[in-house]
Amino acid sequence: MGQKTHPYGFRLGITKDWKSHWYAERSDYSSLLHEDWAIRNYIKKNYYQAGISLIEIERKAANRVDITIHTARPGMLIGRGGSEIENIRKNLVKLTNKSVFVNVQEVKNPELDAQLVAENIATQIEKRINYKRAMKQAINRALRAGAKGVKVMCSGRLNGAEIARSEWFREGRIPLQTLTADIDYGFAEAFTISGVIGVKVWIYKGDVPELHKEPIQELPEKAVPKKIEDEDLYEKDEVNYDVDA
Repeated sequence: MGQKTHPYGFRLGITKDWKSHWYAERSDYSSLLHEDWAIRNYIKKNYYQAGISLIEIERKAANRVDITIHTARPGMLIGRGGSEIENIRKNLVKLTNKSVFVNVQEVKNPELDAQLVAENIATQIEKRINYKRAMKQAINRALRAGAKGVKVMCSGRLNGAEIARSEWFREGRIPLQTLTADIDYGFAEAFTISGVIGVKVWIYKGDVPELHKEPIQELPEKAVPKKIEDEDLYEKDEVNYDVDA
């Protein structure tokens, strides 16, 4: 029976890169991993409305943390004169007891970002907008923005039903088994009076070259052995016969 796998983790090192870039000894690994979780949880929880798609964490030194926040609304994170981003930095310094540097990058096409699309659908469901309408509108916007395929699935007590179920819509291609396919995946939760509704989004943007792949060098042509005939295996002795008349 086929098993499901995470589209992002399935392509790590092939077309996707890691969200955290650092190395640690075995004794420090768990504490740094928990620190990464605390950083992402703080930013996501306090600035959810900023449309944060991705938080990258890099550690170049033991007491330094570089954080890159990809957001659809950079103004909400930067603030007037950079006041808000300075506030974020100070709070993260207190959280980690390390030097923290925060960079903000704008997401150019939010309609093609699966995480932002999933959060948008979840927000609409919380506002009592029909889930089918929210799903179809998100698919149409993504296709108009240039996506080659979109799939959206909602799971839970849809429309307050007593029995939970899953419904999904798909347009275009979603080649989940193609490792070179650029498939973005996002997940969000909508908290309603009936319970939690999970929203999953897959967006196929086309094929991309593999990461860290060296160009293939052409090998020299192998010497083709010459075909040897049977008669060439034995040298023919030339014999001269002198016949006396």
